[in-house]
Amino acid sequence: MRIAVITETYPPEVNGVALTVQHFVQQMLGLGHEVELTRPRQVQQGVDAAEPGLEQHLVRGLRIPRYPDLRFGLPSTRLFRRHWRQRRPDAIYVATEGPLGWSAVRTARELGIRAATGFHTRFDDYVAHYGAGLLTPIVLSWLRRFHNRGDLTLVPTRELLEALRAQGFRCVTHLARAVDTQRFDPRFRDPALRSEWGAADDAPVILHVGRLAPEKNLDLVVESFRQIKTRVPDARMVWVGDGPALAELRRQNPEHIFCGVQRGNDLSRHFASGDLFLFPSLTDTFGNVTLEAMASGLPVVAFDYAAAREHIHNGVSGRTVAFGDSGAYIQAASQLAADRAQRAEMRLLARAAVASLDQTQVAQRLLDLLAGDAARHAA
Repeated sequence: MRIAVITETYPPEVNGVALTVQHFVQQMLGLGHEVELTRPRQVQQGVDAAEPGLEQHLVRGLRIPRYPDLRFGLPSTRLFRRHWRQRRPDAIYVATEGPLGWSAVRTARELGIRAATGFHTRFDDYVAHYGAGLLTPIVLSWLRRFHNRGDLTLVPTRELLEALRAQGFRCVTHLARAVDTQRFDPRFRDPALRSEWGAADDAPVILHVGRLAPEKNLDLVVESFRQIKTRVPDARMVWVGDGPALAELRRQNPEHIFCGVQRGNDLSRHFASGDLFLFPSLTDTFGNVTLEAMASGLPVVAFDYAAAREHIHNGVSGRTVAFGDSGAYIQAASQLAADRAQRAEMRLLARAAVASLDQTQVAQRLLDLLAGDAARHAA
C-alpha cells in the first residue's frame, strides 16, 4: 500500500503525537509499504528524506503561540491535489487538526481517497488551562466537524471511544498503542546517573517525563514530592523534558533536578534509573510515557483514565486513583515512595503488564483500518 501521512509535528520534536506518528511511519515502512509524509518545515529538520520507502514533503508553517519550537502547517490543498493526482495514495492518515490537516481531509474527500484521522489531543480541555475556558464548546465543535469529515477516527482507549461517540463523533474506532520494550527496559538502569542526581542506592528517585506545560497538572507532582520528602527525606525529584512551565518550576523548586530533553539511549537510562513515575495529567488522550515507564520497570501513579485505566492493575503494577482526586493521588504517591518492598515487586509486574504490546501488530491493525479491511482482525 501507499499511505499518505499528514502531521503538524514530527521528530526531532519531542511530544507524544510526534513520537506516535513516527512509530507508525517506521512500522509501516518496516512492513514493506510506501509512506508519503507531509509536515511543516520546522526549526530543526527531521528524518532523512532519502530513507527507503519514505517520501517527504515539507510545507510552510507558522509558530504556535507559547510553543516557539513548534509550527502549524498552512493550508495545502493545491499541493495535495497535484501530488495525489500524480501518485494516488491508497489511503491517508491525518494526525493533527490544524489547517494542513483540514486541507488534506478536504482533498481526500474530493478525490475519493479513504481518510482516517487520529484523535491525539484534547484541545477542548487544554483551552481552559490557558485562560480561555469559554471556548471549550467551540473547540469541541471544531474537533467534531473535522473528524466527522473523515471515514474513521482512531482513538487509543475504549474510554475515549465511548466519550467521543456520546459527543456526536461518528465512525470512531479503537487503535491500541504499543511500546518499544527493547528501547525501554530495566537493563538501562545506570548507577552513575543516579550518583549524579545524589541518589543513594536505597533512596527513591521520583521521575516525571514529558512536556512541561500548564495543562499537564504539574503542581500536583510538586505537592506530591513535598509530601514524599516528609516520609523519605533522601528522595530525589527528577524532571525530564522542556516546555513553557520549565522556568517557573525551576524558580520555585531549586532542589529538584531538571535534565532537559533526552533522546535515544539517554532517555532509556533516565527512565530505568528512576524508582517511581508520577503522571498527574487530566488532559492527555493516552499518555505514552505511562507505557514507557512501565516497560522500564517503574510503578506509575496516575489518575484512573487513559493509558493508566487500560494497563495499570491498581495495587499490583502501579497505583490509580479516582479522576481528579488530588488528595488520593498525593497519598498514593507518598505511600508507594516510602514502601521499597512494594515498589520492588511492582517493578517486575509493571514490566510484565506491557511486555506483549507489540508495535508491529498495532501497525498492521492501522494498515487494515486504512484499507477498510477490519473484518480480518474482528475474526
